[in-house]
Amino acid sequence: MRTLRELNASGKRVLVRVDFNVPLKDGVVKDETRIAAAVPTLRQLLEQGATLVLFSHLGRPKGFDPASSLAPVAPVLEKHLGRPVVFVGGSPELTPASDATLARVEATPQGSVILLDNVRFEAGEEKNDPALAQRYARLGEAFVLDAFGSAHRAHASVTGVAGFLPSYAGLLMEKEVESLSKLLHNPEKPYWVVLGGAKVSDKIGVIENLLSKVTGMVIGGAMAFTFIKAQGGQVGKSLVEDDRLELARDLMRRAESLGVRLLLPVDVVAAQKVEAGVPTRIMPAEAIEEGWMGLDIGPESAKRFAGALQGARMVFWNGPMGVFEVDDFAKGTLAVGEAIARLEGAFTVIGGGDSVAAANKLGMADRFSHVSTGGGASLELLELGTLPGIEALKG
Repeated sequence: MRTLRELNASGKRVLVRVDFNVPLKDGVVKDETRIAAAVPTLRQLLEQGATLVLFSHLGRPKGFDPASSLAPVAPVLEKHLGRPVVFVGGSPELTPASDATLARVEATPQGSVILLDNVRFEAGEEKNDPALAQRYARLGEAFVLDAFGSAHRAHASVTGVAGFLPSYAGLLMEKEVESLSKLLHNPEKPYWVVLGGAKVSDKIGVIENLLSKVTGMVIGGAMAFTFIKAQGGQVGKSLVEDDRLELARDLMRRAESLGVRLLLPVDVVAAQKVEAGVPTRIMPAEAIEEGWMGLDIGPESAKRFAGALQGARMVFWNGPMGVFEVDDFAKGTLAVGEAIARLEGAFTVIGGGDSVAAANKLGMADRFSHVSTGGGASLELLELGTLPGIEALKG
């Protein structure tokens, strides 16, 4: 990828695709992680004397919707940058690619930071409409992609605009690709992958691509029940993908033939519904009673998983071990997260999404070598070895 080292931004208006897809509640930003992650790139460009035009998506609006406006992000970005941010948006006339927005941008003084409104207010954004990408390109003289969390999407503001302007990877984008690529190319052993979350189908590509590279895989969360049922276990009313049972058997056979350890829970914390304060019981993972469901790995599983990770030189973690949002079912995620965070001298990566939310909730995110800002993008990069956004920035 072309990087900022190849861009002389002095005196230029630089269009920067950031990832400000942040959670909002009552018009207030509830998690500033992604905004803070963009700051190093923005500061470097400003120090070079650039004018910045920033754009991002937020949620999934169908056309202009005030509830999905990026207006609440502007004051938060001002705080992180320590300088004013001009927001251009907030009305159907001021969508990112409109003539009215272009006029506002062109009238803004040199050296300003301009934040445009939600790119998904534009009908052609997710279709990667070339005409829309060309209208975006009018806003700057160079394009910087720093939205790793969107780099797996061939959208107009991610890959389309790169065809019309000199294009470069921002510092966050470069760091993400560099860190995740270490997990693919000549990884240091012992190398463990820890996968959780709801569905096997979300992680098939990663499992298949990494199986031949790893020492072992830990599988927790609801996705484990598809594997347990595939082995003939009784899982009560736990979440199972019945259409993936044969796939799970095949993956277990392949792991065995490769000499890869594949660890599943041996016990679970079970309940009859997903609620705080409900009665819970520890049950064998392969013998969950009817009417009960596994909602976290049990204490023996947590101990077994943590033990297997001891001495690892490289660990990739994606997905919680249970319904970590409910404290009653968060202990397994905490135990496994702690085991990874305590590894000395190891290269440890959290692969975005719920794993980051879990690590933040448990106060341990800063104890990992790299915390990815993109769950879907990190998984796709580990599955395919590249992303549309990476390809768009190649010389």
